[in-house]
Order: sequence, then structure tokens, then C-alpha cells
Amino acid sequence: MKELIKRIAESLVDYPDQVSVKEIQGDRLVVYELKVAKSDIGKIIGKQGRNADAIRTILKAVAGKTRKRMLLELLE
Repeated sequence: MKELIKRIAESLVDYPDQVSVKEIQGDRLVVYELKVAKSDIGKIIGKQGRNADAIRTILKAVAGKTRKRMLLELLE
């Protein structure tokens, strides 16, 4: 999942070499921290948050099968 988020983010931004994803595991919660260049944060969020919502929708679909809650946090 971590690699998928990274691949999606790299395809959206101008500086793909500055994309990093950190995975924090808990008992029933997995948090993915997506860090991009400051100038690229708007491209990840998208118009009215559509890009970020799309990534979160993918996480929710996977979370249903794994029975874990997955969150995406965007960091600058």
C-alpha cells in the first residue's frame, strides 16, 4: 500500500524525488504520512480536495478487506 501511495503521488507532482511515504502501524490503525515538496502540496490535494479524497477512497477499499482503519496524512 505504501508503494501504491508513493507511485500515485509521484505521478501528480513536479518533484517526484521529494515524495516520501512513512507507514505507522498500530493494532487496528495504519497511518500513512505523505510528504512532498512545499510547492507540490496543492497538486496532491487537488481542486476541492479531489485528489486527496481519491487516494483516501483507495485506502478505505483496502481497509475493508484487511479490517484495519487506514488514514492518510499530508505533510509539507
